[in-house]
Amino acid sequence: MTTIDWDAAADSFDEEPDHGLLDPVVRGAWAQRMETWLPTARSAVLDLGCGTGSLSLLVAGQGHRVTAVDRSPRMVEQARAKLAGTGTEVFVGDAGRPPVGKQRFDVILARHTVWLLPDPAAALRHWFSLLRPGGRLVLIEGVWNGNGLSAARLTALLAAHTERVHHEPLSEDARLWGKEVDDERYALVARAEPPLRHREVVDVHLILRRGPDVLLARRSGTGYADGLLHAPSGHTEDGEDVRTAMIRETAEEIGVELDPDELRVALVMQHRGPGGNPRIGWFFEATYDPARPPRNAEPDKCSELDWFPLDALPDDMVAYCRAGLEGYRAEQRFLIHWHEDADTVAYAPRAVRRAVPLPVAAAPTGRIHHVELRVPDLAQADTEWGWLLGRLGHVPYQRWAQGRSWRRGDGYVVVGQAPGPPGGGPEGPCPGRLAFHVQDRTLLDILVARAPGHGWRLQPPDCHAYADDGGPCVVRLVNTAGHEVELVAP
Repeated sequence: MTTIDWDAAADSFDEEPDHGLLDPVVRGAWAQRMETWLPTARSAVLDLGCGTGSLSLLVAGQGHRVTAVDRSPRMVEQARAKLAGTGTEVFVGDAGRPPVGKQRFDVILARHTVWLLPDPAAALRHWFSLLRPGGRLVLIEGVWNGNGLSAARLTALLAAHTERVHHEPLSEDARLWGKEVDDERYALVARAEPPLRHREVVDVHLILRRGPDVLLARRSGTGYADGLLHAPSGHTEDGEDVRTAMIRETAEEIGVELDPDELRVALVMQHRGPGGNPRIGWFFEATYDPARPPRNAEPDKCSELDWFPLDALPDDMVAYCRAGLEGYRAEQRFLIHWHEDADTVAYAPRAVRRAVPLPVAAAPTGRIHHVELRVPDLAQADTEWGWLLGRLGHVPYQRWAQGRSWRRGDGYVVVGQAPGPPGGGPEGPCPGRLAFHVQDRTLLDILVARAPGHGWRLQPPDCHAYADDGGPCVVRLVNTAGHEVELVAP
């Protein structure tokens, strides 16, 4: 560290008490600040608009290698005299484009300089290019009698280059100025790190189905939404995909080891909590296996684990989780759930609904829409088909007096008591019916017009549903063998 003889240097100092640093109290106050703004290790510092070199001398005295620039030859001459013996290089030049060639610095220091530049934005852009990775700008500015540059304005200029800006007010420290001041004086320390790309946490949620019920856990001791019910959940870790994260979180929270092929994507939801940051939530569906009953594997984070009916969810739930389950039950696949800052984390029955479903592309023409089967004994069929379809990944969908249905993806299976559910054709029940997706209404109209020429007969008009309210359009056809087909267009 260079030893400075301040008394010997006094003859060449400015007489201004704040810039000349003659007053030991003022000098000590600036030295303390510099120690917090500059790196602890010996660093290369570029002092722009150095004047007579008062701050350069202070920085060199703390052991740093200093290069100083000022546009005034007279100031540079005084600075060179003051800094003699410190190893500091002092150049005449424009602070906005300092004459330092390809040199790179750990710190660029500028005091009461930015506000005088004709194009501060261009100067800051150039200064960042002179910094080494991880370097910093130390900018001391203020507003005096309407002149100068406010901290808000300078912070806005820095935002194009970094998100790490430390603002330190200086007005209240009279030691820095040798007197009390009542105007705006401050320092900004800006790190040479580019703005981060927008990133969102990705979380995962398990919809574990046991027939019509879903498993929920009551949060406890977590610091977030404690006392409220939520699906087993967590977030992805570095390098982890969403399915792996869901398998891990399921094992950690409810002690169930799932195979990857047991998980089905149920819903994707972008959500934001009150006053929080946005997240992307993946909701996965899995089927309860009696051989692997869930248990409370994290009693320090969960006070209750129980089954609840999906069609009658409890009110004491985390709002966005309930919105996700309601969206899942309504067969929605993509949702946005965006809390306002004044909202509560808990579901509020009379609050404004924040969930917004996003439409998805229509299923391609020709995919199965649903299959209908006619059975003589609905109760027996419910037992048999309910078991098999459940094991095959279908979930209970509709239930009425004469029938049941189970859904998977954009298709479902209907089992109906003969002579069939209400709305069947006047010709009586058929053994069953296939229904296919059709891409749009235009193609449906073409198929209907051409079907009679290929052996298909249109069922009576009351068997069709040409919706005018945004619902699907449905047409029923029957062939010479009595097989029925429904064509369903969005």
